[in-house]
Amino acid sequence: MLIAFTLTPVGVGESFPDEIADAVEIIRTSGLPYRSDSMYTMIEGEWEEVMDVVRRATEAVAARAPRVQLVLKADVWPGRPSMLDGKISTFEQHMAGRGE
Repeated sequence: MLIAFTLTPVGVGESFPDEIADAVEIIRTSGLPYRSDSMYTMIEGEWEEVMDVVRRATEAVAARAPRVQLVLKADVWPGRPSMLDGKISTFEQHMAGRGE
């Protein structure tokens, strides 16, 4: 399972590094493969594992902000490992086959 999610603290101003620092630490120490960019964090693992990380990260932000918005997108594909890198690799192979 691959999950992309973002947490936004509401009611704390426009910049909120302190409010998400604990959530980032939870993700980093989860032991699950992950990748973060400017919009989302992607985590790969079994349902219970990734949902536990999302729950704990959300709770960490909620401890510092009066409200938290969570956006979550999941790709549930049983038996398909290494989706975090595999999906990109498959796409790159496709593009290479097009001669680009």
